[in-house]
Amino acid sequence: MSIEIKISKKRISYKTAMLFLNKRVEEVKLGKNKELIWILEHPKTYTAGVSFKQNEIIDNKIKIIKTNRGGKITLHNPGQKIVYFVINLNIRKRDIRKLISILETSIIEFLKILKIKGKKDKDNIGIWVKGKKIAAIGLRVSRWIAFHGFSINISNNLDEYLKIVPCGLNNKKITSVFSEKNFIPKNFENSLINILIKNIEKI
Repeated sequence: MSIEIKISKKRISYKTAMLFLNKRVEEVKLGKNKELIWILEHPKTYTAGVSFKQNEIIDNKIKIIKTNRGGKITLHNPGQKIVYFVINLNIRKRDIRKLISILETSIIEFLKILKIKGKKDKDNIGIWVKGKKIAAIGLRVSRWIAFHGFSINISNNLDEYLKIVPCGLNNKKITSVFSEKNFIPKNFENSLINILIKNIEKI
């Protein structure tokens, strides 16, 4: 079954995206719809994964949306690109670690196009540039359907991270493409999608 590609130009609320994503997961389970890769942006939204702790909120005035994805608390805001997907591991290898490795490799290859050297961290999921986190990954798997996805900081306001302990990492800082290179890449979505599809085919 082929993968449907969606690129949303308008910002999509987190709630709207989750309703769509969860519906697609159930449809893929039943063989009634295609797998999905969806690139979008959210309005400013703080979300908490299943391993989040209350003391990771620094500013108690912010609103947190609890989710069923893996990981801790993080931020989505304009200028950050979200890549959601629904991937059927029943028709591939049932290997979660392989999928995570594929996602990390894809992000690194994408950053290389922008002349940014991204690295994996054996102790912390995500992609890092000079010791600062530029991309976060959060997955959930249900009956071997993998969903949720990852985010890449492109030109978002990083000061908003100061209100939380992002991903539970007190001693790590956050960066973005703009912070590293002082430019904002344009129309890069297709390049990222092509890299993802090429690598997902290896699972």
